[in-house]
Amino acid sequence: MLLPIANVLTADQVAHCRARLDGADWADGRITAGYQSSKAKDNAQLPEDSAVARELGALVLEALSRNSTFFSAALPRRIYPPLFNRYAGGQSFGYHVDNAIRYDRSRGGSDAVRTDLSATLFLSAPEEYDGGELVIEDTYGTQRIKLAAGDLVLYPGTSLHKVMPVTRGERVASFFWIQSLLREDAQRRLMFELDVSIRQLTQSVPDHAALVQLTGVYHNLLRRWATP
Repeated sequence: MLLPIANVLTADQVAHCRARLDGADWADGRITAGYQSSKAKDNAQLPEDSAVARELGALVLEALSRNSTFFSAALPRRIYPPLFNRYAGGQSFGYHVDNAIRYDRSRGGSDAVRTDLSATLFLSAPEEYDGGELVIEDTYGTQRIKLAAGDLVLYPGTSLHKVMPVTRGERVASFFWIQSLLREDAQRRLMFELDVSIRQLTQSVPDHAALVQLTGVYHNLLRRWATP
């Protein structure tokens, strides 16, 4: 399932992130790439132990915690600490598939995070740069994603994807991975569609007798499929 989610960050939060990132110390983006990806990756990235990356990562996680659409679609078990990258001057990232496992060392350990879902949170407005589309090979064909600043796109971590060259301006974004309670994309899609239907019915016909049954179906499927 490929899902754009609007307004994950407010305009003020985006402005704060950009101000902090403009003064940050950027490094070569290949620091977090695997062997194959490093040959296709050309961008700048904040080191994971950067104070700015940790501060803004906490801001992103707090915003995600209040976003019901994100939680409904991702059913997150664990979220890898958000990272930040920048493309400019023709930089790009060729076709690749994200590593299946990332190791979160942010708390002094080396906890494994299975990358069921990938996420890109755009921090540059589309008119600020040319190129830079996130191109994803989806079940329904090739999708080209270029969202408003503060918007996020969720897509399966198994997807082949790339970032087109940025030929004008800067493309700044946060990116991270999610280990879901549900490993299978098809299961997450069904649960998301069921949850959306329940919420719509709750708003339009709040006393409908089927609501209790549908909610029960939702939780019983989650109970059957989830890996806590």
